[in-house]
Amino acid sequence: MDLKTAVKQVKAGDISPLYLCYGTEKYRMKEFVAMLENELIPEDQKSFAVAHYDLAETPIELVVEEAETAPFLAERKLIVVRDSTLFMAGKESTKVEHRVEKLLEYLGNPADYSVLVFLAYAEKLDERKKLVKSFKASASVIPFTPMGEGELSGWVTKQFGKSSVTLSQDAADMLLKRAGTSLGTLSAEIEKLSLFAGAGGSVSADDVEKLVAIGTEQSVFVLIEHIANLKLQQALNIFYDLLKQREEPIKIVSLIARQFRIMLQVKEMSGQNYSQQQIAGQLGLHPYAVKIASEQARRFETARLRRILASIAKLDHEIKTGAVDKVFGLEMFLLKLGA
Repeated sequence: MDLKTAVKQVKAGDISPLYLCYGTEKYRMKEFVAMLENELIPEDQKSFAVAHYDLAETPIELVVEEAETAPFLAERKLIVVRDSTLFMAGKESTKVEHRVEKLLEYLGNPADYSVLVFLAYAEKLDERKKLVKSFKASASVIPFTPMGEGELSGWVTKQFGKSSVTLSQDAADMLLKRAGTSLGTLSAEIEKLSLFAGAGGSVSADDVEKLVAIGTEQSVFVLIEHIANLKLQQALNIFYDLLKQREEPIKIVSLIARQFRIMLQVKEMSGQNYSQQQIAGQLGLHPYAVKIASEQARRFETARLRRILASIAKLDHEIKTGAVDKVFGLEMFLLKLGA
């Protein structure tokens, strides 16, 4: 079941007794659980009709016992369970042993007064496990995957709309470039910009540039963008700003290498007719990061990208062996790259 279908069903009152939410988008999982809570539990009952468990600390049989126990002074209760072992491949170091058969038994006959939600923060489930197969057959299994470029941009616009604030497409692009694709970070920045604009106001790209701090990784994105556009001075200004923020040059070298490596991979895979969504899945990247890398890679020949990566590897070795001063070495690398 996809997230949109699950949300529609919940809002229509068609609520499953068991949900398995998995994926890397923790923020969207949090939103879904909050929506379930608001739809299920009256405000004055939330303190005693909502329970949270972590399977790293609590045996699953106790969670099942909680689900089978009738709610106190409430018609229904919501039980949210963070899982780190039952549905995923491998095992985490934990002293807690789980009697999974108890959950399998409950799955066959869930209580009608409990809604049990499992949160598995993993890109994939272990399809070989009997528990996963049983959940897919009997419960609502919802993947929380990263949004595509259009969906992410639409999400940003919708969040501003909640505060009756509008923003231009340039402002949305600037926000994503400066804040990145983490929904938690974006949400905090959107709240700040919405307060700045006020209800009925608007946010421009200049407003975003002035008010949204840019992180180290995002700074490297912009630095390389300036290099690709032959704007050497702007690229150097970002480098000097990073030094003022006491970022280690060796970390900057590593991030630059990572971005050029992604650019090369994206360029080669695009040449093999992979879509951006497929590339994102293969490389384990957010689709928006693939879009940015694809745009940047168009300005470089494949052979040049390989030479740049070789130069970065050489610089990394020289810095680590003390053959060159780390700041001077990186500065000279950027000057040669810009030339």
